[in-house]
Amino acid sequence: MKHWIAVAGVLLSLGAAAQDSGSGDSSTAGPCPGRFPNPISDICWKCVFPISIGPAKITLDQQDAGDDPPLICTCPAPPPLFIRYGIGIGYWEPARVAEVVRTPWCSPTLNGTVLADYEAPRGAHAGNSDGERHAFYHVHWFTYPLLSWIGAAFTSAVCGVEDSFDLAYVTELDPLWDDDELSFLINPEAVLFANPIAQAACIADTVAATVGFGLDPLFWCSGSQGSVYPISGSSAHHVGGVDTSLLMTHRMAFKLHRQGIGQDTSTTGAMCGSQLQPILRKNQYKTHMLYPVRTNNGSVPFGRPSAIWAAGHEYPYEGEDFSHLVWRKRLCCAF
Repeated sequence: MKHWIAVAGVLLSLGAAAQDSGSGDSSTAGPCPGRFPNPISDICWKCVFPISIGPAKITLDQQDAGDDPPLICTCPAPPPLFIRYGIGIGYWEPARVAEVVRTPWCSPTLNGTVLADYEAPRGAHAGNSDGERHAFYHVHWFTYPLLSWIGAAFTSAVCGVEDSFDLAYVTELDPLWDDDELSFLINPEAVLFANPIAQAACIADTVAATVGFGLDPLFWCSGSQGSVYPISGSSAHHVGGVDTSLLMTHRMAFKLHRQGIGQDTSTTGAMCGSQLQPILRKNQYKTHMLYPVRTNNGSVPFGRPSAIWAAGHEYPYEGEDFSHLVWRKRLCCAF
């Protein structure tokens, strides 16, 4: 209960501050709808599964990916032990929230709060003479440790995971996000995949993501959503807000891994602590939508086609900004 009181206090204080800052004229003013996520009805709690204890796995019909934990594991320990023995645990944690918005600083997750009043490029949808549509969105990345809030034993006491609610990244302050050319500073390898052959390989990634998880060797692909590159807020082939918001979520996760903020939590090498992972492994993540329409009956990996579930999940005015809960696979050595 004390976790929920603390979280509620943070959210209310953010809302009050946003109302004060938004009372005057603002160059970023615009519609900012939203809704606080309901921790009971809006969360796909069965998506925590599969839970693995060594080779034994409880699935509840949920798909899994990545390494399986060993039954017995070891981790370094301070003297005089030097080595600790434990039991390998694996589970999916609701760890992050990605907001994909057109109005700068608008936060649908925080009930339509305007986070700041600094000028930033606005999101847009547009078309060209060839009939192709492109779009631009901002992304806000929240640390959102739901399992820690409810006091789940295997996140804190067992696996030593201690996170707190935080706004970890906003693209309004990132000059690389709204400039495709500048974004090459952190991903110069993008030039290797700007060709028809590399993009045609993404068909295989789409097929794999349709029935399971995407193919990690094809790291430049986001399945049916298109190319991960450029790592910016621009989508050159916009077909709908749901697809583009999923692509932006994937790009932001990739970007944070490239910058050393996102880390490996899902391999046996990360059982004793998170490790750097400059190239994101797609099978470490899955998502489900929180806003504008909750999809709490299951999760989707990066690249899975949205056509089979996304009908009615985008609508005018209050349904054109998106919030996705990001699930992360975690392996740990429980002592």
